[in-house]
Amino acid sequence: MFDEENPGGQYGNKPAGSFQDLKVWQKAHQLVLAVYRLSKNFPKDEMYGLTSQLRRATVSIVANIAEGFKKYGKADKVRFMNISQGSLEEVRYYFILTNDLGYGNTQQEMSLLEEVSRMLQAYIKRIKESQ
Repeated sequence: MFDEENPGGQYGNKPAGSFQDLKVWQKAHQLVLAVYRLSKNFPKDEMYGLTSQLRRATVSIVANIAEGFKKYGKADKVRFMNISQGSLEEVRYYFILTNDLGYGNTQQEMSLLEEVSRMLQAYIKRIKESQ
């Protein structure tokens, strides 16, 4: 599913028309949906703790990809993608914590996170190398 040659989602010579066309955004959105499903079963006393933090950080990944998409300068685009990477690492920790607390098995979500991480890194590289 990941296209090494086309991580951002450009099809042929036609650039992506919106952030929703970006393959990395699509995959990150799948991660958000998976996190919402996972955290739905967390203990109620975690509603304002881990549940909220995990959801917020995961949404931040996708939102920053979307926001960065419309930035004109390379440096601005890369900055927003780097913010996404930071949020991605925050989510990685929350997955570890979720497992350690026994709130759920995050193996599938962690695999999805790894894929998003690779795609995001490739997209940043592509932005940096673009004309």
